[in-house]
Amino acid sequence: MGNPLVGVAYHWLGGLASASFYVPYRGVRRWSWEIFWLTGGLFSWLFAPWLFAGVMTNDLLGVIAASPPATILWCVAFGVLWGFGGLTYGLTMRYLGLSLGMAVVLGLSTVFGTLIPPIFAGDLSAKLFDTASGNVILGGLFVTLAGIVVVALAGAWKDASLPAEQKAATIAEFAFRKGLAVAIFSGVMSSCFAFGLAAGEPLKALSAAAGTGPLWTGLPTLCLVMFGGLLTNATWCAILIIRNRSAGQWIGRFGPAPGAAATPNEGRHSLPTNFLLCALGGTLWYFQFFFYTMGESQMGRLGFSSWTLHMASIIIFGTLWGFALREWRDASTRVRATVWAGVALLVFATVIIGYGNSLAS
Repeated sequence: MGNPLVGVAYHWLGGLASASFYVPYRGVRRWSWEIFWLTGGLFSWLFAPWLFAGVMTNDLLGVIAASPPATILWCVAFGVLWGFGGLTYGLTMRYLGLSLGMAVVLGLSTVFGTLIPPIFAGDLSAKLFDTASGNVILGGLFVTLAGIVVVALAGAWKDASLPAEQKAATIAEFAFRKGLAVAIFSGVMSSCFAFGLAAGEPLKALSAAAGTGPLWTGLPTLCLVMFGGLLTNATWCAILIIRNRSAGQWIGRFGPAPGAAATPNEGRHSLPTNFLLCALGGTLWYFQFFFYTMGESQMGRLGFSSWTLHMASIIIFGTLWGFALREWRDASTRVRATVWAGVALLVFATVIIGYGNSLAS
């Protein structure tokens, strides 16, 4: 038997990791987007998943080899689709900033990622509508969406009230319309990760049969889903690297930054820091799902509600990072009060969903 309240705590840790992953990338200097995104992504989608699954589970390779081919195929395929969401997620942060970008992307991802898996399995009514615990969780989903709307509304107000030069000073590449289009696409594609986890249920059973503890049985599935994400992201980054001839940046071969003269060793001096920051950002990105699988293991038969908890937690901590990075410094008192109201709704939603899961346990 799991403990849903402990599960909520794990989801909060995952949300903190996800909301924090892009912060180290902000310190990367003189690397093109495709270079730092692929460098960090190798830690996110390849190194970290296999390392932690290999350490924390039993017979990882044997479990994957024993899995039905259809299970492996669907996990990787949904990972490829999710990869498009992750790819454009980074672009969303560039164009909208942490607070507004996360609200739009994760709002759409919340709806699709929470509701589609039980609809596909044919048990949505049994899980959400026919039981008291399901009704409570459904109420928590609506509160989550309300919180997302409030946060997004605050972001829109902030955008409308600030002159262009102030937006650019806070978010260097701010572009509301472009960012909104990218965010909508990212949100829909990002929900495919939840589908990939649902497709990996046979893997969890095999891992448990191999003697893996309940907290870690979801880790082998992450290896496959995130490998699918690697295929998408690596392909696009490779295209950009060839187009922009930016591969030399990995060894310090690039021209001066716009408007500044570079010393001969400037690029090389920044390389160790860039690699470390990308490794940190990429590993944080992975840890969101590391803690997600731990949280889901505690939610019992209503584990699909974990996606809502995950999304709410990311927005909570993403908004806090937005304040810490002074993205809201020029916003009016009304706007700041609105965004805090949205955060309060999201915190309340996590409590509601945790309570609903406890009723079913």
